[in-house]
Amino acid sequence: MVLSLMLLVVDHRFHHLQHLRSTLAFLTYPLHYIADLPFTATSWLNETASSRDTLLAQNRDLRDKNLHLRAELQKYESLQAENMRLRDLVDSSFKVGDRVLVAELSSVDLDPYKQQVIINKGSASGAFEGQPVLDAHAVMGQVINVTPFSSIVLLITDTSHALPVQVLRNGLRTIAVGTGRISELKLPYLPTNSDIVEGDLLVTSGLGGKFPPGYPVATVTRIDRSPDAPFSSVLAQPRAHLDRSREVLLVWTVPNQLPVTPREPEPAEEADPAPEPAAETESVTEPAAVPETPRESET
Repeated sequence: MVLSLMLLVVDHRFHHLQHLRSTLAFLTYPLHYIADLPFTATSWLNETASSRDTLLAQNRDLRDKNLHLRAELQKYESLQAENMRLRDLVDSSFKVGDRVLVAELSSVDLDPYKQQVIINKGSASGAFEGQPVLDAHAVMGQVINVTPFSSIVLLITDTSHALPVQVLRNGLRTIAVGTGRISELKLPYLPTNSDIVEGDLLVTSGLGGKFPPGYPVATVTRIDRSPDAPFSSVLAQPRAHLDRSREVLLVWTVPNQLPVTPREPEPAEEADPAPEPAAETESVTEPAAVPETPRESET
């Protein structure tokens, strides 16, 4: 006991046994390795047994989830501005959540006069003509032709495409028309005195009846105003990566409808004011016909 106490004191004060301790640890290391070998071998076998298909499936699932989340983030800026303008009307309206389906581009139309792509989802997956198509950044276009297992998507930059939009900053509504160039849209129907500046964000207005409201479309890049012209020359750059996106989202939306309570039949002498509810119903659905242009019917 005395010898043990002396060794403890000497080791604590002068560290003379450090070299001996290191030597013993080196000699006992194989025992520690052998004791840990079953756990190490089990982990290695589990990692090795994971097949390539399993890893690809996990990677695909993570990419799909990431695309869903990034698409949902697109609407936050629009919702914040809408909340400030329509705070008093929140109780009189409701929004239905969008249902989406992930699809992939399978080919691109090589015709220089067309801005179209083909995706690998068709009517068998629920796709339909006129369905909005988004990528992880903004609106890309809409479905114009559907087959059982593929669909043709007309991009917003095609010359035959027109999209009702509004300026997020002040709610100014207009039409964004394709120019045939992958990185440019034009707004030909804005008067010279319109309140629009470079850098304004354009979002879908939802008035065309096809695209849900609030999704980003483009950013204003150039404005030319001439005193002699009734309209300004406004150009915008699409926010979607039309020439790079590989995965897209097909969107299903349910338009908001305000319920109209049927009125009880009234006496015959008061039959004249009876058509008033019909006028209210027309006023609810009237905004859907606002953006009337020659191109709107084509899209």
